[in-house]
Amino acid sequence: MCAVSKKRRLGKGLSDLLGGMDHLEEKKEETAVAGSEVSVEQAAAPVREKEMLLRIEEVHGNPDQPRKHFDPEALQELSDSIRHFGVLQPLLVQRDEKGGYRIIAGERRYRAAQAAGLKEIPVLVRDYSSQQVAEISIIENVQRADLNPIEEAMAYQMLIRDYHLTQEEVADKVSKSRTTVTNALRLLKLAEGARDLLVEGKISSGHARALLALEDESEQELLAEKIVAEMLSVREAEKLVKQAKKKRKEKKEKKVETEDLSLFYQSYEEKMRGILGTKVHINRRDNNKGRVEIDYYSMAELERIMDLLRTVENK
Repeated sequence: MCAVSKKRRLGKGLSDLLGGMDHLEEKKEETAVAGSEVSVEQAAAPVREKEMLLRIEEVHGNPDQPRKHFDPEALQELSDSIRHFGVLQPLLVQRDEKGGYRIIAGERRYRAAQAAGLKEIPVLVRDYSSQQVAEISIIENVQRADLNPIEEAMAYQMLIRDYHLTQEEVADKVSKSRTTVTNALRLLKLAEGARDLLVEGKISSGHARALLALEDESEQELLAEKIVAEMLSVREAEKLVKQAKKKRKEKKEKKVETEDLSLFYQSYEEKMRGILGTKVHINRRDNNKGRVEIDYYSMAELERIMDLLRTVENK
Protein backbone atom coordinates (compact mmCIF):
# COMPACT_ATOMS: atom_id res chain seq x y z
CA MET A 1 0.00 0.00 0.00
CA CYS A 2 1.42 3.45 -0.96
CA ALA A 3 2.19 6.12 1.64
CA VAL A 4 -0.74 8.32 0.56
CA SER A 5 -3.20 5.45 0.96
CA LYS A 6 -1.86 4.67 4.42
CA LYS A 7 -2.27 8.30 5.47
CA ARG A 8 -5.83 8.25 4.22
CA ARG A 9 -6.61 5.12 6.25
CA LEU A 10 -4.99 6.58 9.34
CA GLY A 11 -6.93 9.80 8.83
CA LYS A 12 -10.18 7.84 8.52
CA GLY A 13 -9.46 5.93 11.72
CA LEU A 14 -8.82 9.15 13.58
CA SER A 15 -11.95 10.85 12.29
CA ASP A 16 -13.93 7.81 13.43
CA LEU A 17 -12.49 8.33 16.90
CA LEU A 18 -13.66 11.93 16.83
CA GLY A 19 -17.23 11.10 15.84
CA GLY A 20 -16.94 11.57 12.06
CA MET A 21 -15.94 15.00 10.79
CA ASP A 22 -16.68 15.19 7.05
CA HIS A 23 -15.17 18.60 6.46
CA LEU A 24 -12.01 17.49 8.26
CA GLU A 25 -11.80 14.39 6.10
CA GLU A 26 -11.96 16.49 2.92
CA LYS A 27 -9.21 18.73 4.21
CA LYS A 28 -7.03 15.77 5.15
CA GLU A 29 -7.54 14.15 1.73
CA GLU A 30 -6.33 17.33 0.03
CA THR A 31 -3.31 17.46 2.32
CA ALA A 32 -2.49 13.78 1.76
CA VAL A 33 -2.62 14.17 -2.04
CA ALA A 34 -0.25 17.09 -1.73
CA GLY A 35 2.17 14.73 0.02
CA SER A 36 2.39 16.47 3.40
CA GLU A 37 2.13 14.83 6.81
CA VAL A 38 -1.23 14.84 8.59
CA SER A 39 -0.58 14.73 12.31
CA VAL A 40 -2.82 13.26 14.99
CA GLU A 41 -3.24 16.68 16.55
CA GLN A 42 -4.33 18.22 13.23
CA ALA A 43 -6.81 15.41 12.68
CA ALA A 44 -8.11 15.79 16.22
CA ALA A 45 -8.46 19.57 16.02
CA PRO A 46 -10.26 20.86 12.93
CA VAL A 47 -10.88 24.13 14.75
CA ARG A 48 -8.14 26.04 16.57
CA GLU A 49 -10.10 28.19 19.02
CA LYS A 50 -9.28 25.87 21.92
CA GLU A 51 -5.54 26.15 21.41
CA MET A 52 -4.00 27.73 24.49
CA LEU A 53 -0.79 28.20 26.41
CA LEU A 54 -0.31 26.31 29.67
CA ARG A 55 2.39 26.55 32.28
CA ILE A 56 4.61 23.59 31.62
CA GLU A 57 4.26 22.38 35.22
CA GLU A 58 0.51 21.99 34.64
CA VAL A 59 1.17 19.39 31.94
CA HIS A 60 2.35 15.87 32.68
CA GLY A 61 3.05 12.72 30.73
CA ASN A 62 0.79 9.76 30.18
CA PRO A 63 1.88 6.70 32.22
CA ASP A 64 0.29 4.48 29.56
CA GLN A 65 2.28 6.13 26.75
CA PRO A 66 3.22 3.26 24.41
CA ARG A 67 6.62 4.77 23.68
CA LYS A 68 9.04 3.95 26.49
CA HIS A 69 12.39 4.67 24.82
CA PHE A 70 13.33 8.19 23.68
CA ASP A 71 16.60 8.55 21.81
CA PRO A 72 18.68 11.07 23.84
CA GLU A 73 20.47 12.49 20.79
CA ALA A 74 17.27 13.03 18.79
CA LEU A 75 15.59 14.52 21.87
CA GLN A 76 18.49 16.95 22.28
CA GLU A 77 18.22 18.02 18.63
CA LEU A 78 14.49 18.71 19.07
CA SER A 79 15.21 20.62 22.29
CA ASP A 80 17.74 22.84 20.48
CA SER A 81 15.18 23.53 17.75
CA ILE A 82 12.49 24.40 20.32
CA ARG A 83 14.91 26.72 22.12
CA HIS A 84 15.33 28.72 18.89
CA PHE A 85 11.88 28.48 17.28
CA GLY A 86 9.51 27.35 20.04
CA VAL A 87 7.01 24.47 19.88
CA LEU A 88 5.60 24.76 16.35
CA GLN A 89 2.87 22.15 16.83
CA PRO A 90 0.69 22.13 19.96
CA LEU A 91 0.38 19.09 22.19
CA LEU A 92 -2.94 17.26 22.44
CA VAL A 93 -4.01 17.07 26.09
CA GLN A 94 -7.03 16.51 28.29
CA ARG A 95 -7.88 17.53 31.83
CA ASP A 96 -7.24 15.00 34.55
CA GLU A 97 -8.89 14.42 37.90
CA LYS A 98 -6.19 16.45 39.72
CA GLY A 99 -6.84 19.63 37.78
CA GLY A 100 -3.79 19.31 35.55
CA TYR A 101 -3.51 18.21 31.94
CA ARG A 102 -2.41 14.78 30.75
CA ILE A 103 -0.69 14.41 27.39
CA ILE A 104 -2.53 12.40 24.74
CA ALA A 105 -0.08 13.08 21.90
CA GLY A 106 3.19 15.02 21.94
CA GLU A 107 5.21 13.40 24.74
CA ARG A 108 8.47 13.90 22.84
CA ARG A 109 7.82 17.63 22.26
CA TYR A 110 6.90 17.97 25.94
CA ARG A 111 10.17 16.43 27.10
CA ALA A 112 12.19 18.50 24.65
CA ALA A 113 10.39 21.67 25.78
CA GLN A 114 11.25 20.85 29.39
CA ALA A 115 14.90 20.36 28.44
CA ALA A 116 14.85 23.67 26.54
CA GLY A 117 13.67 25.44 29.70
CA LEU A 118 10.29 26.63 28.38
CA LYS A 119 7.88 28.04 30.95
CA GLU A 120 4.77 27.66 28.78
CA ILE A 121 3.72 25.22 26.10
CA PRO A 122 0.97 25.39 23.43
CA VAL A 123 -1.76 22.76 23.73
CA LEU A 124 -5.09 21.68 22.29
CA VAL A 125 -7.50 20.58 25.01
CA ARG A 126 -9.82 17.71 24.14
CA ASP A 127 -11.93 15.22 26.05
CA TYR A 128 -11.68 11.51 25.15
CA SER A 129 -12.42 8.16 26.73
CA SER A 130 -9.50 6.12 28.03
CA GLN A 131 -9.77 3.83 24.99
CA GLN A 132 -9.68 6.77 22.58
CA VAL A 133 -6.63 8.16 24.37
CA ALA A 134 -4.86 4.82 24.01
CA GLU A 135 -5.79 4.53 20.34
CA ILE A 136 -4.68 8.07 19.48
CA SER A 137 -1.36 7.62 21.30
CA ILE A 138 -0.68 4.38 19.44
CA ILE A 139 -1.74 5.75 16.04
CA GLU A 140 0.46 8.81 16.46
CA ASN A 141 3.53 6.76 17.28
CA VAL A 142 2.87 4.13 14.61
CA GLN A 143 2.26 6.83 11.98
CA ARG A 144 5.60 8.44 12.79
CA ALA A 145 7.42 5.09 13.20
CA ASP A 146 8.44 6.21 16.70
CA LEU A 147 7.97 2.84 18.42
CA ASN A 148 10.50 0.04 18.49
CA PRO A 149 9.03 -3.39 17.60
CA ILE A 150 8.50 -4.42 21.24
CA GLU A 151 6.81 -1.13 22.18
CA GLU A 152 4.52 -1.49 19.17
CA ALA A 153 3.65 -5.08 20.12
CA MET A 154 2.94 -4.06 23.73
CA ALA A 155 0.70 -1.24 22.51
CA TYR A 156 -1.36 -3.68 20.43
CA GLN A 157 -1.50 -6.10 23.35
CA MET A 158 -2.83 -3.33 25.62
CA LEU A 159 -5.71 -2.59 23.23
CA ILE A 160 -6.57 -6.29 23.07
CA ARG A 161 -6.22 -6.91 26.82
CA ASP A 162 -7.69 -3.72 28.27
CA TYR A 163 -10.38 -2.92 25.70
CA HIS A 164 -11.17 -6.41 24.42
CA LEU A 165 -10.43 -5.61 20.78
CA THR A 166 -9.74 -8.37 18.28
CA GLN A 167 -6.53 -8.42 16.25
CA GLU A 168 -8.65 -7.52 13.23
CA GLU A 169 -10.04 -4.45 15.00
CA VAL A 170 -6.57 -3.36 16.13
CA ALA A 171 -5.26 -3.77 12.60
CA ASP A 172 -8.08 -1.63 11.22
CA LYS A 173 -7.47 1.17 13.74
CA VAL A 174 -3.73 1.43 13.01
CA SER A 175 -4.10 0.81 9.26
CA LYS A 176 -2.03 -2.35 9.29
CA SER A 177 -2.82 -5.82 8.03
CA ARG A 178 -3.91 -8.41 10.54
CA THR A 179 -0.80 -10.44 9.68
CA THR A 180 1.38 -7.47 10.63
CA VAL A 181 -0.35 -7.15 14.00
CA THR A 182 -0.14 -10.92 14.62
CA ASN A 183 3.58 -10.99 13.78
CA ALA A 184 4.16 -8.00 16.05
CA LEU A 185 2.42 -9.72 18.98
CA ARG A 186 4.52 -12.87 18.46
CA LEU A 187 7.62 -10.84 19.30
CA LEU A 188 6.48 -10.68 22.94
CA LYS A 189 7.29 -14.40 23.18
CA LEU A 190 11.00 -13.72 22.63
CA ALA A 191 13.49 -14.58 25.35
CA GLU A 192 14.42 -11.54 27.42
CA GLY A 193 17.98 -11.29 26.11
CA ALA A 194 16.86 -11.47 22.48
CA ARG A 195 14.09 -8.95 23.19
CA ASP A 196 16.62 -6.46 24.60
CA LEU A 197 18.74 -6.74 21.45
CA LEU A 198 15.64 -6.05 19.35
CA VAL A 199 14.77 -2.96 21.42
CA GLU A 200 18.35 -1.72 21.02
CA GLY A 201 18.11 -2.19 17.26
CA LYS A 202 20.96 -4.71 17.17
CA ILE A 203 18.73 -7.32 15.56
CA SER A 204 15.74 -6.75 13.27
CA SER A 205 12.16 -7.97 13.50
CA GLY A 206 13.04 -10.45 10.76
CA HIS A 207 15.84 -11.87 12.91
CA ALA A 208 13.47 -11.99 15.88
CA ARG A 209 10.77 -13.90 13.96
CA ALA A 210 13.39 -16.43 12.89
CA LEU A 211 14.45 -16.91 16.52
CA LEU A 212 10.85 -17.60 17.57
CA ALA A 213 11.08 -20.96 15.77
CA LEU A 214 13.32 -22.09 18.64
CA GLU A 215 11.36 -23.17 21.72
CA ASP A 216 14.30 -23.01 24.11
CA GLU A 217 14.87 -19.45 25.37
CA SER A 218 18.58 -20.02 26.05
CA GLU A 219 19.01 -21.10 22.42
CA GLN A 220 17.21 -17.95 21.29
CA GLU A 221 19.54 -15.76 23.32
CA LEU A 222 22.72 -17.55 22.20
CA LEU A 223 21.75 -17.33 18.54
CA ALA A 224 20.71 -13.67 18.92
CA GLU A 225 24.17 -12.88 20.31
CA LYS A 226 25.75 -14.79 17.41
CA ILE A 227 23.69 -12.75 14.92
CA VAL A 228 24.99 -9.53 16.46
CA ALA A 229 28.60 -10.70 16.79
CA GLU A 230 28.81 -12.00 13.22
CA MET A 231 26.41 -9.45 11.68
CA LEU A 232 24.34 -12.22 10.14
CA SER A 233 21.54 -11.53 7.67
CA VAL A 234 17.98 -12.71 8.30
CA ARG A 235 18.45 -15.53 5.79
CA GLU A 236 21.65 -16.66 7.50
CA ALA A 237 19.84 -16.57 10.85
CA GLU A 238 16.99 -18.68 9.45
CA LYS A 239 19.53 -21.22 8.20
CA LEU A 240 21.15 -21.46 11.65
CA VAL A 241 17.74 -21.88 13.27
CA LYS A 242 16.94 -24.79 10.94
CA GLN A 243 20.26 -26.43 11.80
CA ALA A 244 19.63 -25.97 15.52
CA LYS A 245 16.14 -27.46 15.23
CA LYS A 246 17.51 -30.44 13.28
CA LYS A 247 20.17 -31.13 15.93
CA ARG A 248 17.58 -30.87 18.71
CA LYS A 249 15.30 -33.30 16.88
CA GLU A 250 18.11 -35.82 16.39
CA LYS A 251 19.13 -35.48 20.02
CA LYS A 252 15.55 -35.99 21.14
CA GLU A 253 15.14 -39.08 18.96
CA LYS A 254 18.39 -40.52 20.30
CA LYS A 255 17.27 -39.83 23.86
CA VAL A 256 13.96 -41.62 23.24
CA GLU A 257 15.79 -44.56 21.73
CA THR A 258 18.17 -44.69 24.70
CA GLU A 259 15.26 -44.59 27.14
CA ASP A 260 13.52 -47.41 25.27
CA LEU A 261 16.68 -49.54 25.42
CA SER A 262 17.06 -48.80 29.10
CA LEU A 263 13.60 -50.23 29.75
CA PHE A 264 14.48 -53.25 27.61
CA TYR A 265 17.70 -54.02 29.55
CA GLN A 266 16.02 -53.26 32.87
CA SER A 267 13.43 -55.90 32.07
CA TYR A 268 16.17 -58.44 31.32
CA GLU A 269 17.98 -57.63 34.56
CA GLU A 270 14.79 -58.21 36.55
CA LYS A 271 14.16 -61.56 34.85
CA MET A 272 17.71 -62.80 35.55
CA ARG A 273 17.51 -61.51 39.11
CA GLY A 274 14.33 -63.53 39.62
CA ILE A 275 15.96 -66.69 38.25
CA LEU A 276 19.32 -66.38 40.01
CA GLY A 277 18.11 -64.78 43.26
CA THR A 278 20.84 -62.12 43.28
CA LYS A 279 21.65 -58.80 41.71
CA VAL A 280 22.40 -58.79 37.99
CA HIS A 281 23.77 -55.85 36.00
CA ILE A 282 23.83 -55.47 32.22
CA ASN A 283 26.53 -52.98 31.25
CA ARG A 284 25.91 -51.84 27.68
CA ARG A 285 28.56 -50.71 25.21
CA ASP A 286 28.36 -49.37 21.68
CA ASN A 287 27.37 -51.57 18.72
CA ASN A 288 25.00 -53.71 20.80
CA LYS A 289 27.84 -55.14 22.88
CA GLY A 290 28.09 -55.30 26.65
CA ARG A 291 28.81 -57.31 29.76
CA VAL A 292 26.56 -59.17 32.24
CA GLU A 293 27.63 -58.99 35.90
CA ILE A 294 26.21 -61.36 38.53
CA ASP A 295 26.74 -60.45 42.19
CA TYR A 296 27.45 -63.06 44.89
CA TYR A 297 28.30 -62.52 48.55
CA SER A 298 29.80 -65.85 49.66
CA MET A 299 31.28 -69.02 48.23
CA ALA A 300 28.08 -70.85 49.17
CA GLU A 301 26.03 -68.37 47.14
CA LEU A 302 28.42 -68.76 44.20
CA GLU A 303 27.98 -72.56 44.33
CA ARG A 304 24.21 -72.08 44.40
CA ILE A 305 24.34 -69.86 41.31
CA MET A 306 26.58 -72.38 39.53
CA ASP A 307 24.15 -75.21 40.33
CA LEU A 308 21.33 -73.15 38.79
CA LEU A 309 23.36 -72.53 35.66
CA ARG A 310 24.26 -76.27 35.36
CA THR A 311 20.59 -77.11 35.68
CA VAL A 312 19.80 -74.72 32.82
CA GLU A 313 22.70 -76.13 30.78
CA ASN A 314 21.48 -79.75 31.19
CA LYS A 315 17.94 -78.96 30.03
